[in-house]
Amino acid sequence: MATGIIYKPHLATGDNLTRDEFIEIWEQLPNIKFAELIGGIVYMSSPLRREHAKSDRRISTWLGNYEEATPGGEGGSNATAYIGDDAPQPDEYLAILQECGGSSWSEEYLEGSPEFLAEISFSTASIDLHQKLDLYEREGVQEYLVVLVKSEQIRWHRLVDGKYRLIELDANGVYRSLVFPGLWLDSKALFANELTKMHATLQEGIASDEHQRFVAELANRKTAK
Repeated sequence: MATGIIYKPHLATGDNLTRDEFIEIWEQLPNIKFAELIGGIVYMSSPLRREHAKSDRRISTWLGNYEEATPGGEGGSNATAYIGDDAPQPDEYLAILQECGGSSWSEEYLEGSPEFLAEISFSTASIDLHQKLDLYEREGVQEYLVVLVKSEQIRWHRLVDGKYRLIELDANGVYRSLVFPGLWLDSKALFANELTKMHATLQEGIASDEHQRFVAELANRKTAK
């Protein structure tokens, strides 16, 4: 006999789901904008504070300017990503297009392992530096940037022999990507709100010979396919 009980779909932090279950439920909840599945566990975002939003905007603009100068690259914000068996929602990603030899692709969701991911950490550092770091390392994300807002620190991880290693500042106090040549970050300018200086450093990277060679390489890869 029918009970008359209607079960409504819901997501809550701590739910243990498969990725398919997670996506199926989430697609029925259009009011939820931020949710992640990491290690089979659901994580729901807390309200985003102003300092998080400011840092996120700065990193998004920084990556967007690099993307604009780098044909063959693609970036985005807060995309649900199928990485391994999980579905994280990184704050930012930068990927090499598949036709240019990249290891991710976009259909309905971002799939595979984007070359570069970034997280802005205000209240989520424990997850970003542990569960997410382990997932991204295991699935071959080449570089993983964590911006620690409260302590004003940068943790830029690079995959070396299957393990993440923190990269160091160069002699000019700048972080430099290897997977995306010319992607340079002046972290001191970032945290000091000296955005003109931060973007001037990026433009130096974009104007560098290493970036020009990288752009040519991406074009050659695409032509060769």
